[in-house]
Amino acid sequence: MNPFEGMLCSAAAGDLALYGTAAHVTGWLCVEHPGAWGTDVIGDEVLGPEITAELAARTTAARVRPTLIRRPGRNEFTGTRTVLLASSRPEGSWCERFEITDLRQLFDIDLGLVDGPAPGIGARVDDPVMLVCAHGKRDQCCALLGRPIAAAMAADHPGRIWEASHTGGHRFAPAVVLLPSGLTYGRVDAPAARAVLDAADAGEVSLTGLRGRGCYPPISQLAEVAVREQVPAGATDLTVAPDPAPAHDPTLAGAAIVTHRDGRRWRVTARTVAAAPRQASCGAGPKPATYLEPAAVEQLPAQSLAQLERPATR
Repeated sequence: MNPFEGMLCSAAAGDLALYGTAAHVTGWLCVEHPGAWGTDVIGDEVLGPEITAELAARTTAARVRPTLIRRPGRNEFTGTRTVLLASSRPEGSWCERFEITDLRQLFDIDLGLVDGPAPGIGARVDDPVMLVCAHGKRDQCCALLGRPIAAAMAADHPGRIWEASHTGGHRFAPAVVLLPSGLTYGRVDAPAARAVLDAADAGEVSLTGLRGRGCYPPISQLAEVAVREQVPAGATDLTVAPDPAPAHDPTLAGAAIVTHRDGRRWRVTARTVAAAPRQASCGAGPKPATYLEPAAVEQLPAQSLAQLERPATR
């Protein structure tokens, strides 16, 4: 008998570690759409077939994640849509905001700009923005658990909180993403969500429910979180790179090097742990489940200032 049968997928995943589960995204195009959302952001053609096909092609080519957003609560469509264009990178992340009255105006945006500095095509967004996954058509956990979080947060932070379509990992609902940093959280309640935004406003990182920073692949996400759990560090103090000489240990999933801006370094290794099969989405059948966990966090010799100033490849 499946012990998880009949449970919400978020409840069934309650024993799985959150390390390295953020969607690997470095560019975001968030388009306000107050109406109903389909199962897929693009595939269900909620923006119309012509817009959908072109937008899907452009975002795929630019490796930008298309995301629908809406203001918490019931909102009538006014004809004007807010658009957020964000670059979530280890260094130099940014977010800009502008408005459109015709969806075809989206095609005037050069999405390749997310790979560079802020282009100035919209108003600079200085205060972190929180996306709360509330995509009920994708998975009921996001609607049941995400919408109350968004509503509670919006009352205190108007204009900074958006319900969002699928952000990845509904089994970790309630799930939130901060822009432009890409910091991703799961299993947050209202107090935890407030702590996430308060920390971001102060240039810090809340650790409660932290899944990882989406600009990194899973192993690097895990490495950053593991170091933050041991060492106080500001939001932009740490950068992560793959280990250039990973150990040939079949029990390990990989390794990464975390560097503090003051020169301290750590080598973090990770392993994959098997868990009992359970549903990844509500109503789905059980599937094999795994999760990442830190195997070791080893401090390395610190780098000199000269070494830190050399260009690095990430």
